[in-house]
Amino acid sequence: MEPIARLRWPVALSIAAALVTIGMKSAAYALTGSVGLLTDALESVVNLLAAVTAYFALWYASRPADPSHAYGHEKIEFFSSGLEGVLIVLAGLGAAGYGVRRLVFPEPLQALELGSGLALAASVVNYVTARVLLHYGRVHKSIVMEADGQHLMSDVLTSIGVLVGVALVYVTGYTFFDSVLAIAMGLHITWIGLGLIRRSFDGLMDHALPGDELERIREVIRTHLPEGATFHLLRSRLSGARRFIEFHLLVGGDISVREGHHHAERLTAALVAALPEVAVTIHVEPVDEQESWEPEYLRRLGEEPDPPAPLAPPPEPPPQPSEPR
Repeated sequence: MEPIARLRWPVALSIAAALVTIGMKSAAYALTGSVGLLTDALESVVNLLAAVTAYFALWYASRPADPSHAYGHEKIEFFSSGLEGVLIVLAGLGAAGYGVRRLVFPEPLQALELGSGLALAASVVNYVTARVLLHYGRVHKSIVMEADGQHLMSDVLTSIGVLVGVALVYVTGYTFFDSVLAIAMGLHITWIGLGLIRRSFDGLMDHALPGDELERIREVIRTHLPEGATFHLLRSRLSGARRFIEFHLLVGGDISVREGHHHAERLTAALVAALPEVAVTIHVEPVDEQESWEPEYLRRLGEEPDPPAPLAPPPEPPPQPSEPR
């Protein structure tokens, strides 16, 4: 899809930012010997891997639907954001673990002013890039873009924590501040990564749209229902930036197929106008037929069956031919 294809340039920006900050943070660690700055540099390496993964995920998601992927390729975004979440968790646990090691076996730090300046400049680069990614991700409803932006923002928070630790070491001379802040930031990064993994899992499991969006969908349907009609069995899911919704439209049983089709088309147009990037499937049924109401299935989806009375009985099965004697 063309909108997704346009999102690749912000991810390319994040790749460039990761390369720049890797160099700056590695130099800061080499100058100071700070374990906090080392974990910060490792986080930028993870940023690079995640940004490259996101770039190729958006490239694949932009491919149009084909016979083997009739619903499109957008779901690759959930795989990408899940992988990014795993990388964030690994980076967070690694940072915390290395902080514990340095807490047990402390080492002196040096050249803290210059190293801190380099780390601060790298954080500014990451902050600007993260804001760009989060903006485009929210505008275009791209989970992979938001994941990359949140990853970079977590890197900024890590860097701030590390710099606070370095400043405390500089002021007090106690190196354990460096290790304690590294542990705390490592655990914070791990928590962010777990959140991304959960969101990706929800997407892969066809989790329903958020409650506020579902209520908005119901309101649009109610507003545009033809006279005497109702609806039920509303189902929804998210695939990348696209929403998929389907429901049963119950209309008078005596109207023509053409008229029922026109009602469904008008509802589809209203939903697409209210929610961009939505694919709508409507199943038209007679409201006064017993077969149009499925009480067990309705209750399973959280809906109570409320059929109009009376309902026509189900049609009798055709007589079976008698077997020859």
